Amino acid sequence: MKRLLILMAVFAIAAFAADVTGNWKASAEGPIGHMERTFAFKQEGTKLTGETVSSLAGKSTITDGKVEGDTVTFTITVNIQGNEMKLNYKGKIVSGNEIKFTVEGAGNTIEWDAKKQ
Repeated sequence: MKRLLILMAVFAIAAFAADVTGNWKASAEGPIGHMERTFAFKQEGTKLTGETVSSLAGKSTITDGKVEGDTVTFTITVNIQGNEMKLNYKGKIVSGNEIKFTVEGAGNTIEWDAKKQ
C-alpha cells in the first residue's frame, strides 16, 4: 500500500509539472554588467535537456535537468578564458512564459529573468 501511495505521488508531481519546452531568452545584471543568455529546453516528463548560449561563454549543454512542479533545476559547464566552471541553475516558473532563475557558481550568485520566445 505504501508503495502505491508513493507511486501515485510521483505521478501527481509529474502531471502538475509545467512544460518549459521551447526557446527562452534571459537577462541579468552581473559583476561585468548586463548579460544575456538563450536557452533551448526540451522536456520529457520531469527530465530537462537542451543547450544554452551566451556571448561571454558560448554554447553549453544542460545536464542534470529537472522540472518538478514549478521548480526548474539544471547544471551547465562553461569555459571562460580557459577556466571551466559549473553553474547551478534553480528557477521558479512565475507564469507559463517566465522563469526567475538563481545561478550559483565561481563564488557568485546571479538572478536571471527568462522569458519564452
